[in-house]
Amino acid sequence: MYDFRGKTALVTGASRGIGRATAIALARGGAAVAVNYAGNEKAAEDTLAHCRQAGAADARLFRFDVADAAACSAAVDRVVAEMGGLAILVNNAGIALDQLVMRVKDEDWRRQLDVNLTGAFHLIRAATRPMMKARGGSIVNLTSVVGETGNAGQAAYAATKAGLIGLTKSVARELASRNVRVNAVAPGYIDTDMTAALPQAAKDKMSEAIPLGRLGTSEDVANAVAWLCSDQASYVTGEVIRVNGGMYM
Repeated sequence: MYDFRGKTALVTGASRGIGRATAIALARGGAAVAVNYAGNEKAAEDTLAHCRQAGAADARLFRFDVADAAACSAAVDRVVAEMGGLAILVNNAGIALDQLVMRVKDEDWRRQLDVNLTGAFHLIRAATRPMMKARGGSIVNLTSVVGETGNAGQAAYAATKAGLIGLTKSVARELASRNVRVNAVAPGYIDTDMTAALPQAAKDKMSEAIPLGRLGTSEDVANAVAWLCSDQASYVTGEVIRVNGGMYM
């Protein structure tokens, strides 16, 4: 457990999966947690309840679409005004609309780019002002193993996740002098709602590609994010932490 007392964190896409696990991990350290979600209010309320049970100093819901620049700016302003600042930003919101490149629709390309990459940019841009003013902060972007390896049927998704790595490293260089650290976490195959519906045979085949022999959990990823947000990682910036069981080294 890390000590996040006196810090406010904004976690996007926090209604389920990795986002929920991350919000809970930060709450467990005593952070005040702003839980972002796009539409599933019931799931977001469940995350909120878990954060409060875990010991969050404060926990509130913030519904907005990360693809909307104005909404992102307004949300950061609200978090700062209502929750006492912004010390941690976790850009987790993302979508995957898988299709072979020859069949990718223009609107599906744009939507993945808008949510996965441009959404993170919107929030980073909005968060830099309060973090620089406070002369400290931690930003963590959730990329993916396919952002480094590529994957058939995921050209658009992989492109957005690769873009996040470049964004992470560039912003890390820009903000280091103000003690704002920017890192990324690249999960591999994680056992989430999306993979839960797969047949067991498909899961077994996925596991065969992983040296550790199993799918990861949302908590495995959240633990890496929490470490990067903590003071224990105070000398780490511009890094991509792979949480993939060894499937890509």
